[in-house]
Amino acid sequence: MATIVNVHEAKTHFSKLLEQAHAGQEIILAKAGKPYARLVPLAAPPAQRRPGRLAGRVGDAFCESLPEDELQSWEGQ
Repeated sequence: MATIVNVHEAKTHFSKLLEQAHAGQEIILAKAGKPYARLVPLAAPPAQRRPGRLAGRVGDAFCESLPEDELQSWEGQ
């Protein structure tokens, strides 16, 4: 649920409101009692992919065939 804050109060408590928005709370700024703007957290930037970062960390056993009984259980037999 959003918190509605008058512009004058927002100027007085801006740091506190900024922390609340950063924590995920939506703050509606009102001017003369009417909603005027919204203070919301920015979306986290997507993690950058770095191809090859696991190179040399996967052992040879990863590429070996599964034992027959385990393979059958994966295939639902």
